[in-house]
Amino acid sequence: MFTGIVEELGALDSIHRDGDSARLRIRGPLVTSDAGHGDSISVNGVCLTVTSIEPGEYFDADVMAETLDRTALGALGPADPVNLERAMRADARFGGHIVQGHVDGTGAILSRTEHEHWQVVRVSLPAELSRYVVEKGSITVSGTSLTVSAVSEPEAVDPWFEVSLIPTT
Repeated sequence: MFTGIVEELGALDSIHRDGDSARLRIRGPLVTSDAGHGDSISVNGVCLTVTSIEPGEYFDADVMAETLDRTALGALGPADPVNLERAMRADARFGGHIVQGHVDGTGAILSRTEHEHWQVVRVSLPAELSRYVVEKGSITVSGTSLTVSAVSEPEAVDPWFEVSLIPTT
C-alpha cells in the first residue's frame, strides 16, 4: 500500500525487453536507501517488486505484458523521469490517500487551465472506468494521489475528469 505522496523524482536508467516482459532499472537514491530485495516501490503509481538493488543508487524490477499494456511504463525511455514512493509502513503516519499501486488504465492530458496560484488539469478517462470516478473522490495520476474536482457527464462519449493542482503538487 502507498499514500500517493511522491517521495522522489527518479529516472528510468534502462529497459531491457525480452519477449512479452521487461526488466526496468530505476535510479532513485532516496527510495533505495533502505529498500531490499522483495520490497514494493511505486513507480509512477505502479507497484513494482525490487528484484535486485544497489542501495542509494538504483533498483531493478521485472514487469510482464499485463503491466506494460495497462500502464505507461512501456512507453518510457532511458532518462525519463518517474515518480517514486516506498511502501507505506503500518506503524507510521501517512499524509495521502490509501493507494494500492494497481493501475486500471491510462489517460491523456486534454487541457491545463492556469490560475494565479493553481491550475486545473483535465485528463481523458477510459470509458469502462468512468463509472468508478466521482467528484471529490480520490484518483492517482502517475503515482500522485489527487482529489477529483470535476467529472464529465455519465453518458459522455469521451469521458474525462479534472484535478486541481497547487504549486507543490
